[in-house]
Amino acid sequence: MPAEVRVVVYQAAYDEEQLAAVRSAYHRASERLAKVPGLLGNELLRSPTDPTALAVLSRWESMAAFLEWERGAEHREDTAPLRPFRDTRAAAPFAVYEVDAAY
Repeated sequence: MPAEVRVVVYQAAYDEEQLAAVRSAYHRASERLAKVPGLLGNELLRSPTDPTALAVLSRWESMAAFLEWERGAEHREDTAPLRPFRDTRAAAPFAVYEVDAAY
């Protein structure tokens, strides 16, 4: 059975206005993503030690499901609302992980 996958996309908001804009963009993107086959859900996370640091964590049923969506034409449209808030402080804008163990 294929392992579930987690994708973390790093975002940033430097004031309350940007934070509100990120939240709004997250909800718009999530509405589009709700119809994507293989996506199990997503969350907007905020660091308690650095309130400017945010991340969107998505859960996928498999690497194949994630890659199929990522290669598709709608990928860029689905994520467009969040793109202006990508955290440029991070070495890479996102990370992909396969679940190796879980309880």
